[in-house]
Amino acid sequence: MAETPPELTWSAQYQLSSSRSQGLPGDKILLPPSALEALLSASANLAAETARRDLPAYDPYNSSTYSAYRRAESEYQDHRHQLPHPLTFRLVNPENGRVVYAGIREFSAEEGQAVLSPFLQEALGLRVEGGNSKAETSSPDDAIDGEANGHADLTVTVHVKQLPKGVFVKLRPLEPGYDPEDWKALLEQHLRQNYTTLTNGEVLVVPGGRATGGKKEEFRFLVDGFKPETDGICIVDTDLEVDIEALNEEQARETLKRIAAKLTKAPGTEQGSSPGGELDIFKSQPGQVLPGEYVDYEMPSWDRSQTLEFELTAEDDGEDLDLLVSPLSATQRAKPRIDEYKFADIDGRPTKRIRLEPTNVELEGVEALQVSVHAFSENEASDAVADGVKEAEAENDESRPRQFTLRAHHPHPDEKMEDGEDEGAEEAPNEGDVKCKNCGQWVPQRTLMLHENFCLRNNVLCPKGCGQIFQKRSPEFEHHWHCPHDEAYGNSARSRQKHEALIHPKEVLRCSECGTQETFPNMPALAQHRTTTCPAKLILCRFCHLVVPQEGDPDGPNAGALLSGMTPHELADGARTTECHLCNKIVRLRDMETHLKNHDLDRFSRPAPHPCRNLVCGRTLDVCSKTGDTRAGSRMGQGPGNDIGLCSACFGPLYVSMHDPEGKALRRRIERRYLQQLVTGCGKPWCRNEFCKVGRQNLGLGEGGGSSITTKDALPMIKPFLQGLERGEASSPLHFCVDEKSQRLRALAGMLAAEEDGGGLIAGGGKGGYGFEWCVGALEAEGGDLDNARQWLKNYAPARQEEGRGM
Repeated sequence: MAETPPELTWSAQYQLSSSRSQGLPGDKILLPPSALEALLSASANLAAETARRDLPAYDPYNSSTYSAYRRAESEYQDHRHQLPHPLTFRLVNPENGRVVYAGIREFSAEEGQAVLSPFLQEALGLRVEGGNSKAETSSPDDAIDGEANGHADLTVTVHVKQLPKGVFVKLRPLEPGYDPEDWKALLEQHLRQNYTTLTNGEVLVVPGGRATGGKKEEFRFLVDGFKPETDGICIVDTDLEVDIEALNEEQARETLKRIAAKLTKAPGTEQGSSPGGELDIFKSQPGQVLPGEYVDYEMPSWDRSQTLEFELTAEDDGEDLDLLVSPLSATQRAKPRIDEYKFADIDGRPTKRIRLEPTNVELEGVEALQVSVHAFSENEASDAVADGVKEAEAENDESRPRQFTLRAHHPHPDEKMEDGEDEGAEEAPNEGDVKCKNCGQWVPQRTLMLHENFCLRNNVLCPKGCGQIFQKRSPEFEHHWHCPHDEAYGNSARSRQKHEALIHPKEVLRCSECGTQETFPNMPALAQHRTTTCPAKLILCRFCHLVVPQEGDPDGPNAGALLSGMTPHELADGARTTECHLCNKIVRLRDMETHLKNHDLDRFSRPAPHPCRNLVCGRTLDVCSKTGDTRAGSRMGQGPGNDIGLCSACFGPLYVSMHDPEGKALRRRIERRYLQQLVTGCGKPWCRNEFCKVGRQNLGLGEGGGSSITTKDALPMIKPFLQGLERGEASSPLHFCVDEKSQRLRALAGMLAAEEDGGGLIAGGGKGGYGFEWCVGALEAEGGDLDNARQWLKNYAPARQEEGRGM
């Protein structure tokens, strides 16, 4: 049987830190730097002991023992500074003997002190009553606040302990009714981010997402058994099988009962909330929502140049419905909730309206609009039921879904957003009508006395000035209220309770998603924080293209993020580098936009290519490169070598080494070249040159379809070109036969220049697209590849409407 290798041994006793500003998740601890030094020293001693364990007695005359000692020395040097991975510890409370296993976060604690996560403090019994934090479920800052209450005299013993890799763990729910959609993803994410070890017999708290009602869920499990059977296991770099089993049969039955009850009220059922879906500008959406829940809609398209209005109407004149709207954009990904929205109408009116103008800055770059209908629940209030609402009636009312109709439309520009009729109208609808001073209705003059007697006896005008008329003995008048702090009012005790809970809570509100010290007086202020500076606000990162929290510190904003217009996450993620696809330089991702704008300035000021004077040739005089240099050939000494506007390939057959300052000999050679082409032809079957016998034959030119031309006929045809050459006119073309590739490039350049947008739409070379000379250069640089040539034009050439911007 193989001998078990010796394990690293080290232990120390530390005081529990009482002054740390940052909490720790899961089973993480902080130790002082001296602990790392001691661990490295213990690791070196262990490496030396392991290296010497199997060494034979040293014999200076035996080469094999010398080699063994050399190998041992090499092994010692390799392992002397290596610590086990992952590094796990056994924590012991010397006062009560409780034991728990932990993983290291970092070695940054004060000397003589250790910082433990709330989970570890609770497991060791180190939490004092009256501490503000609760293990795992509270915020990191709250988790540390409780340590200031007399923790300085509490000690913990830390032993380094290597744990076996776990392959199986059994979890038992401590409460019935747990039914998340995906246990695997939930546990994987939480354990991977927060835990290195698991300890048998401890309580594992797993935070869930938002439930149907918008509240944060929390699942508590008892860790009840491992494989291999030990007190603790390591869960890093291992495949861990998880078995979730009820504590007893009674809990299992209760869980099934709750799941069945939940299914009866699932979204889309008769007793549950509507499933939501896509909102159409031309069609209203009827639906229902249970108190405390949300019905989510999404509006992907509308006329963004017009005003958009959402209107929510309660079927039973209920005042507890809320209309919430949030844009779906790169900076806002979460669905609207009562504590997280951009626009809302939460007033106590049966009809809710939200109007969005096309100039609203929140609508810039939005993919869609997310609309949610929320029904207020008694459980969302800080106290129990309000005055005038019996608890039994409220409980029955909570189970009844609220019916509503939601519609979106473009209102008329002159239409005002208001409820009811225009009370400012003073013109009588009929001649002889007068207005009742009590109810404001227009009645005939002859019946005014009878109407006023009846109206004053039965109706009453609200004395607070809201303009509402009530029957004196009606429930609406009995429960009519006005808020003493603002202009809100309503006609039911439930609407007053809702207003007090959302606008005037009895306690200040705190953000449950971040550790900000800021407090909020009401729910709209909290929603403003959750959609602006909250580190937990979800964004679509422009660099990693993932939906992630924006991060940052709301109490101390990052100046770099504010100046750059990025979120703190994007500022950090944008520090990664990549290679520019245009110049191959290494650039930070967050600087790439500015870097590409510099390339645009270069593109506008780049000199245009010079096409060859030969109308059949598809080359440029200075040779364009793949990197956008339109003078690449001339820079490398491969220019045209002539002053008549021909590329080096076309000028090559005309070159002779003789002194010809006036160019007379050159013009004679050009004339002979023309005559040779027209009389005898070039003999190339692909030729399409109009001034070549073979080309004319391929094109079907000439009288009667013939292509034969005599010298007498050819001289008048070529005379204008020779005269233009003699006068030095650059616009005078030449026509020499070239190779098939060059001829094809010229034809493709003409087609590419005729594209209106440079991408395949033939439009005769309008204001869009690119100039002919740029198309010739692009095809030359890319070797005739049409798709690559279009990309070259996009990267390096100014479009027709952009020409002149770089001057």
